[in-house]
Amino acid sequence: MRSGTKVAIAGGVFAVVAGGVGYGAVNVWNGITGGRQTSTSETGAERRSGPVTGEEVDATAKGFLAAWAEGDPVKAAQFTNDPAGAQSALAGHATETHVTGLKATAGTPTGATVPFTVSAVVSYDGVRVPWTYESELKVVRGLTTGQPRVDWKPAVMHPALKNGESLKVTSSGAPQIKAVDRDGEELTAEAYPSLGPVIDQLRKRYGAEAGGTPGVELVASAEGDGADRTLLTLREGKAGTVRTTLDADMQAAAEKQVKKYAGSSVVALQPSTGEIRAVANNRTDGYNAAFMGTQAPGSTLKIVTAAMLMERGEVSATSPAQCTPEASWYGRAFTNDDGFSLKESDTFTTAFARSCNTAFIKRIDEVDDHTALPATARDVFGIGLTWNVGVPTHDGDIPAEDGVETAAQYIGQGKVQMNVLNIASVTATAKTNTFKQPVIVPLSLDDREPARAARGLSPSVGKQLRDMMRATASYGTGAQAMATVRGDKGAKTGSAEVDSQSTPNSWFTAFADDMAAAAVVQAGGHGSDAAGPLVAAVLNAR
Repeated sequence: MRSGTKVAIAGGVFAVVAGGVGYGAVNVWNGITGGRQTSTSETGAERRSGPVTGEEVDATAKGFLAAWAEGDPVKAAQFTNDPAGAQSALAGHATETHVTGLKATAGTPTGATVPFTVSAVVSYDGVRVPWTYESELKVVRGLTTGQPRVDWKPAVMHPALKNGESLKVTSSGAPQIKAVDRDGEELTAEAYPSLGPVIDQLRKRYGAEAGGTPGVELVASAEGDGADRTLLTLREGKAGTVRTTLDADMQAAAEKQVKKYAGSSVVALQPSTGEIRAVANNRTDGYNAAFMGTQAPGSTLKIVTAAMLMERGEVSATSPAQCTPEASWYGRAFTNDDGFSLKESDTFTTAFARSCNTAFIKRIDEVDDHTALPATARDVFGIGLTWNVGVPTHDGDIPAEDGVETAAQYIGQGKVQMNVLNIASVTATAKTNTFKQPVIVPLSLDDREPARAARGLSPSVGKQLRDMMRATASYGTGAQAMATVRGDKGAKTGSAEVDSQSTPNSWFTAFADDMAAAAVVQAGGHGSDAAGPLVAAVLNAR
């Protein structure tokens, strides 16, 4: 423990000890304000301003810690710059954590920041467990009072707490689970970091059904969230086994690949069954963007657009490309990457393989139905239906739009909202002609009903679509990334422009035999630059 001032509770009475001299909370408050809270009008003194002094930092930290440990949230809250929020949080802490014998040692301040180490005993249901952790507080000058105040946030009580979270001891949470892959190999968040949020959700949903029994834990809990995070285990429960559809080898490959690209996500699934084989993210916030993300997927959506155009008879794989450097719709100009164009003798297959935007924009007049793309996405590819994957997912959104937004959505921009799970599923549907709702645990585990698309692709359209994807992987924009992938393979690249970024997001999706995968790399550039190699490596692990 750090050397410095010690703070302790004994029988509910708190004392600060420094050099053998005891200070009560009132004495500390006196040291700051002269015995009572004063204002400029009462004293005639000028309201303090500027950075807090070392003396103010020391006295304020001691006063806050003393009142908190004394079990007086009202008094402690007055030492903060958010009295209402601090009082509510501290009152909840006093009743929900079941902490006794708290001791805290304040370390040496660094500027206005005061570190401290807390040791205590958590007592609940006959169980007593020591609990030690380090936290810190920062002293700032109050904006209205000019007085030094603890800058309040939940992390003052415990560094793992986020805004909106509180600490509590519970024995009613979901039992722990042992998640295993399809062959029975255990999957842990330590070995596969991306699975942390997935395992938490599986525990919440299936812990009890899997035959586990809950333990007693001190958790960080957010109201209405349900995904409690364990900070201290008082009594171990019995873990139930949950078998997933994941493949440990593919998951390991996915984890390895996303580490290469900041802000990346990838999903792999089996088209014939919809079973998810891998899901991985490289994010600092732990968010499962692969399943829950919502962003424009760029030209990977041209798989859906091409299917819609061919189903309506507006184009075929062998139709003229009509790929000019620029095309306009409702006064907005759309261009191709580097302004390229194709010869009149080139086909729509080549336009797809080269990812020609204008070849798609020029077909809008012929369709003359702003609901056509959303309808195909929903009725054939299952986008926008409610998926029952086994954990929470965002299931895609392509709203019906008029005007310029219609053109933007044809090439995966505008208000289209997708994630890599959605795009991997789109590729899987293109591979088999039939939408199979993705799953990460078998449907039989809880007899849930999968989402079902209204119809499949016609055999003719499905074959043409696969052939166009094969062309992309053979000589188009996906050729370099897919060069090492074995088997029957097809791909589609995408570069999604984002207003706040100078470099577009890199998207890539592909199939290889009976496996499909999709990836995105934030600000990764062209689809083949970053996301393409990521997808190829995961497919090669099948």
